[in-house]
Amino acid sequence: MGTLSFLLAQIDLSDALSEIGGARIVTGVSMLIHIFFAELFVGFAIAAPVLEAWGAKTGSPRMDRLAQSMTRFNVVTFSTGATFAVLFLVLLVGLYPQVTASLFTHFFYLIVLAMLSMGLTLWGMYTYYYKWDKYAVLHKGRHIAFGFTMGFFIWIWMVIMSGIDTFMVTGGGGAPTITEGNIASFTASVQGLFNPMFTEMVLHRTFANLSWPAFALAAWAAFMYIRSKTEAQRSFYDWASSVGLSWGVGFLLLQPIVGFAIVYAMKTSAPENAVAGAEGGAYARLTSGESSGILYTNLVLVVVLFVLGCVAMYLGAERHPDRSGQVPIRFFALVAAVAGIYSISPLADFPFLYMRYIMMLVMVLATLGAFVTYMRGRLRFKYGSPSFGYRAILMGLGVLAAVVALNMGFMKSNSRVPFTVYNEPNFTVEPSPPPESFGQ
Repeated sequence: MGTLSFLLAQIDLSDALSEIGGARIVTGVSMLIHIFFAELFVGFAIAAPVLEAWGAKTGSPRMDRLAQSMTRFNVVTFSTGATFAVLFLVLLVGLYPQVTASLFTHFFYLIVLAMLSMGLTLWGMYTYYYKWDKYAVLHKGRHIAFGFTMGFFIWIWMVIMSGIDTFMVTGGGGAPTITEGNIASFTASVQGLFNPMFTEMVLHRTFANLSWPAFALAAWAAFMYIRSKTEAQRSFYDWASSVGLSWGVGFLLLQPIVGFAIVYAMKTSAPENAVAGAEGGAYARLTSGESSGILYTNLVLVVVLFVLGCVAMYLGAERHPDRSGQVPIRFFALVAAVAGIYSISPLADFPFLYMRYIMMLVMVLATLGAFVTYMRGRLRFKYGSPSFGYRAILMGLGVLAAVVALNMGFMKSNSRVPFTVYNEPNFTVEPSPPPESFGQ
């Protein structure tokens, strides 16, 4: 045993970490994989009881079936997302002990509240899912209440995590700085939570967790349509793809507005007494520094997401017996495409500086016109025989929405580099060795 301990003590993984991009890349990738499953979990947990309640009100068995499928996905994949969450925490503690200890002690009470919310989420989810056959028939209201318990408490967990995350990006915006050693007061924790980006980020993540998982749902339904053997199955999956597209585009329309609010909040949170390297705050790095290329890439991807959403609605409107909605949707899609392409072109600042933002607003309004037309036509849609092009666009939208969601997280985190907590030089992205008293 002593020999094994001696051999393990000689292992140095620093070279291996350098070969695969360094500690920051390894930690970031593990977090992005967790986020991939976590955002799907949050979106489906919130949406499933809404669909069931909607189905109970309208008498649609399709709503129940779709809600149960979404909950089943959460039950099956929860352990995968949780595994990468634990891996992420292990990497944080091992590679960034100083900032991890400081954040955990500063936000101790809120982290405890977040874990309590997660426990109640799991209780609600497993009760909701495993009591489905009994409660969904005999005690419909009680069953829906379990579902809303799941959705509400996972949203509380998301709110707290968003507050800690934005605290790291803004440096707290005047809130008490984090320190090692002592558990901060509850007041200090709450002050750190309500930093300048907090409200905007909570709105952004709430809408995003309902938008991109909806696109993922549409992509899944389009794929499952291929495997369907009966007319009833094909009709259900075609209908489910339309629900996913509707929810995805509906919440996507809110994202650019909230996104601009986040950037503005980031700008106003720039520290007045900045240390070296923190001048201009995370906003300066995001818009004109090393992260500006990521910002432009995300802008391009968002434009493509809007245009493909319009194209999918145009192709999906062929389900209407008269296909009357396709003409206005085609017009709105063309306007959205032209405005979107102009907003990302080299001419975006012509004839004046704010033309880019005007064009993006035109793109959003045109997509809104297509969305309203599509939703009005859905009342008369006949499901069961979507075109190949429609299904291909939906599967592409699902992949693209996932890329956008993950790239947004990467862009936000990269905007505070070289700090892990902005404007605090003791906390940097480079892993620090454990303190001398570590483990005592």
